[in-house]
Amino acid sequence: MLTINVGVLLAVIVLLRLRRRTESRSRNDEKLTVIIVLALGVVIAPTPLGEGIGEFLGQLASGVTDSSR
Repeated sequence: MLTINVGVLLAVIVLLRLRRRTESRSRNDEKLTVIIVLALGVVIAPTPLGEGIGEFLGQLASGVTDSSR
């Protein structure tokens, strides 16, 4: 079974989004990038809130995976 760490997944998404050219981004695209980076910060942060959000996202991801079977 394949497991994906939510923090690593968000980091990969951030890196892929930041590789794009700045001129081709819309304002909504930039806002989405900021939201993803903030989510990454919360997931990585060693706080109860970060751990809670990480657990929630992990349960959500496993629920989506289980529902596709």
